[in-house]
Amino acid sequence: MILQGHVLIPGQAQGRALVTGEPLSFWGGYDYQTGEIIDRRHPLSGQIAAGRILALPFTRGSSTTTAVLLEAVRLGTAPVAILTTGRDHFFALASIVADEMYQKPFPLVVLTSTDFEKLKTGQWLHVQADGRVVIE
Repeated sequence: MILQGHVLIPGQAQGRALVTGEPLSFWGGYDYQTGEIIDRRHPLSGQIAAGRILALPFTRGSSTTTAVLLEAVRLGTAPVAILTTGRDHFFALASIVADEMYQKPFPLVVLTSTDFEKLKTGQWLHVQADGRVVIE
């Protein structure tokens, strides 16, 4: 199956999907040292997003999302790509700054709600630079 998304930050990535329909606050919700989702009220609590393609509708919170993700990129504990249902400026800024500082941007693709619902945790995904998401 191939989904066509809108590219916010181009790039290619592949990995196992980690999917939620709930927004996440990265401030106090994501451990940048390990890549674990540590918000104990979140459905993905205890899951490791490092090295995976994280799919979530949007962030909950503030610009601290950018700082937390930037530290995760620096330490190698960030998701390899993020899929959302809306234009999230905090995710985009984190990827842009990660590119400037570490030459390690991560792809950011916006999917329609209908396509987003086709994603399931554990699927192997290929994110293409043109916004295509291939589900194996």
